[in-house]
Amino acid sequence: MISLAIALSVLIVGSIVFYAACLWFTRRFFVVPPSIPEVSTEGVSILVPVCGLDEGAWNNWAAFCKQNYDPYEVLFGVVEPTDPAVPVLKKLVDLFPDRARLLTGLLPRGINHKDSTLSYLLESARYEVIIFADSDICVSSDYIQTVTEPLAEPNVGLVTCAFVGHDPQFLGAALASIGRCCDFIPSALIARSIDGRLRFAIGATIATRKSALADFGGLHLDRIGSDYNLGKRAASAGYQVELSHYILESDTGRESIGRLVKRELRWARTIRFNRGWVYYTMAFCYGTVYCLPLLLITGFADWAIGLTFATFTIRYTQAWVAAVNLNCSNLVRWFWVLPLRDVLSFGVWIAGAFGRGVYWRGRKLRIEADGLIRSWD
Repeated sequence: MISLAIALSVLIVGSIVFYAACLWFTRRFFVVPPSIPEVSTEGVSILVPVCGLDEGAWNNWAAFCKQNYDPYEVLFGVVEPTDPAVPVLKKLVDLFPDRARLLTGLLPRGINHKDSTLSYLLESARYEVIIFADSDICVSSDYIQTVTEPLAEPNVGLVTCAFVGHDPQFLGAALASIGRCCDFIPSALIARSIDGRLRFAIGATIATRKSALADFGGLHLDRIGSDYNLGKRAASAGYQVELSHYILESDTGRESIGRLVKRELRWARTIRFNRGWVYYTMAFCYGTVYCLPLLLITGFADWAIGLTFATFTIRYTQAWVAAVNLNCSNLVRWFWVLPLRDVLSFGVWIAGAFGRGVYWRGRKLRIEADGLIRSWD
């Protein structure tokens, strides 16, 4: 019991350091204003792979077509002509004929259907500057201008954006948003500092140039976490990967907790196969989860109570700082579920440390060496 108490204490103290680091790097990133390069008016192609109808699909897709930027185009791609998104997208193209185009019947070229669809859209894109964008995000009218600005610097090869749900209305969406706002984005900022630069990208938005994309290997159509890997390959090729201060809106609506766990388990195994041993250092990210077993095995000793109080205080402070700096003040009213969020995250991390199977858009896939994926036989 003494050895277990010592081990839990070490994990908790390490987690306190992690929470403090999250607070520090989040505050530093969002307080320091980003440098604004000279405004560019290069043509931009937004490439949006679509599969099914997500929450708020029409508003999300229409926002791409209402940008304060010129010239630009929006290309939507769908694998199946019978996809329920097709009639909606056809109406959108009719409404914005000078902006939007729709490509359907894009037979998969690889296991990763998203990147397969992007490969078709990339071939049809008119402009050198391209933006890969997820179909379930909502953007403001300055989206193109903001996310492409860093590309004016010759050493910047890729720009990526994080995403949160700023005002979730349901429990599943709130748990998802807290995870992104209070855990994922601060952790990404810590990784950025440890690595000396950002060495991954986030699939919600990736802005780059066709020439740069070709230089660091283009799209890989048989890989899980291809967005993550794309950023890693860009950095390895000598390009700077920029994390934009622009935070995308992505609310999962009435998503169930079960569906949330499946998606985050896919992300966890993606990180494990892309980051290797670094994945296991995340043991120091769940201090609040370790507090209860510590209290139980020590018989609620005074020092264990004090350590628990310190852990929850710094955790809630860190979460509050993240919510305020990411303009997610409405998320604070959901902070009563923060302990549940931490328990879910811990469970997903444990499950992600084992196994190779993931579920993605109704398909079960198997992850192999270096993040390659195959159909589950």
